[in-house]
Amino acid sequence: MSRKFILPAVAIVIVLGAVYFFREDILPKNNYQAVFLANGQVYFGKLYKENSRYPVLRDVYYLQINQPPQPISATDQSNINIVKLGAELHGPEDEMRINRDQILFIEDLKSDSKVLEAIRQFKK
Repeated sequence: MSRKFILPAVAIVIVLGAVYFFREDILPKNNYQAVFLANGQVYFGKLYKENSRYPVLRDVYYLQINQPPQPISATDQSNINIVKLGAELHGPEDEMRINRDQILFIEDLKSDSKVLEAIRQFKK
């Protein structure tokens, strides 16, 4: 076989192997994850580079709980809303780089999740 063909073939194999090996860092999972942080905050989004020092969460949402100053009765419930990251006063981008040490655990959300339902509703 000619050397002209061996070098490109080896390069292609190396590139395909790297893409396969690092696919988790390059491509997001198809679904949303809940990322639970050490400070008690939970963020929802698509997680990239999950195994890196600073995983990246995109298309980020979080829960906002609106409570009245004093409960009127024991049956009243707090109003919980889903909020899209980016509308805050400091104007962040819709992406978070999270210190891996601050992540307690990560959960994949099921397709029938109430959070996913709220995200779909928000996007309409």
